[in-house]
Amino acid sequence: MKITSRTHIGNVRASNQDALLLQDGKFGLYGVADGMGGHNGGDIASQMAVLMLGRVLEGAKPDKELLKGGIEEVNLLIFKEQLKNELLSGMGTTLTAIWEDEEKLLMGHVGDSRLYLIRDGKIEQISRDHSMVAEMVRNGTLTAEEAKHHPYRNVITQAVGTGESVDAEIMEIEKKRGDKYLICSDGLYEYISEEEMLKLVQFSPADHAADVMLEKALERGGKDNITLLIAEVTA
Repeated sequence: MKITSRTHIGNVRASNQDALLLQDGKFGLYGVADGMGGHNGGDIASQMAVLMLGRVLEGAKPDKELLKGGIEEVNLLIFKEQLKNELLSGMGTTLTAIWEDEEKLLMGHVGDSRLYLIRDGKIEQISRDHSMVAEMVRNGTLTAEEAKHHPYRNVITQAVGTGESVDAEIMEIEKKRGDKYLICSDGLYEYISEEEMLKLVQFSPADHAADVMLEKALERGGKDNITLLIAEVTA
């Protein structure tokens, strides 16, 4: 796959708590982590997540149980780290990753960073947001439109490292030539609509699409860190 990525501190935050997972090879592993926690906790949690998952899965052939177990192992490492250091107490991170072999992609997902698939002129959110408002939409308490403006829309119900265990969402996706995947933190999708994502990613070179989406997110507020990764299936 061809990978294009961007990350930016945004207009407001004092540090960039997002991190990119970029592990090329026969079995490419790519993803986005959006950290949270006081002091340097968010930075450390997101960096630990991408580094540790890369190490745990390095060289292995993509497998659902391996991916789920790898995320569980990373979760426990981060959880133990915050128990040892009071300054890191409460740290955690989202983690959304894809792991490829010749015929398929596996998605591993915790939190509210997102994985989108652009295929045959359509865009589909593959990951489910592990957030309070997303659950309210799923059970019919809120409409999707109401959720966009809800004051608790950024409250997540599950993160890597905040507890001893985590229930990662694992999915297998058939790999098709021409498919494009977009993984991003909420600092992007809070400002860029799915229609804009589809138009840019489908019809523009990846570098241009990435630059324009980043610029628009900054122009429209950029109140959070902004991270995105475009993965193109070329063979």
